[in-house]
Amino acid sequence: MSNSKATEPIRTIFGVRFERIPVKTRILSSADSISDIVREFALPLMQPGDILCISESPLAITQGRAIPVSQIKVSPLARLLSHYVAKVPYGIGLGAPTSMQCAIEETGIIRILFAAFVGAIGKLIGRKGDFYRIAGMQAALVDAATTSPVPPYNETVIKGPQNPKQVCDELNAEFGFGFAVMDINDIGGSWMIGGSQGVNKHFIETVMNDNPQGQGSELTPLCIVRRMDK
Repeated sequence: MSNSKATEPIRTIFGVRFERIPVKTRILSSADSISDIVREFALPLMQPGDILCISESPLAITQGRAIPVSQIKVSPLARLLSHYVAKVPYGIGLGAPTSMQCAIEETGIIRILFAAFVGAIGKLIGRKGDFYRIAGMQAALVDAATTSPVPPYNETVIKGPQNPKQVCDELNAEFGFGFAVMDINDIGGSWMIGGSQGVNKHFIETVMNDNPQGQGSELTPLCIVRRMDK
């Protein structure tokens, strides 16, 4: 993930200090198990009460959800719809035909067409975000090729992870800590797309919204959140 701005490791939330500890790993692949990655890289650093945040794209990579652009057969519909996607500061998103094709495969043609129709009406009346609200989370989570600067993933479209809450629940049962799968960008976007029982969505989104992991070549797909004032 390159962090475009420096972030402090300690953040105060509701008068309580929390330390964010990015955990460096190696480049992940579909041959990796997220459980094994947590055990190898994060577990030796964790303390009772910690929460471990997992970036959504690296989790998806371990699930085999990174698709080389050379293997994506782009339909005429994907080419057409991608042309009308608004540009955003943090990436191409579905503005590339290959990523739009993956979104169509994830959500279905009918839903994508309905989302495009509602989104077009929304633009006419000055309202944003209707396309992604209708298309759903899996469409919103698709990362276009070049979003990641890390080879070989700079030449892949990465779909959103499957069953993120179930992944967190299984990791919690195995290791006993709180877990959250996060979608974060460098301009203040922070969303928990899955969390184990007891992890507060509003809290974890707030404590992570300055993106302490970065969003480029840091190779820190995991981040420990630790309360300092106990």
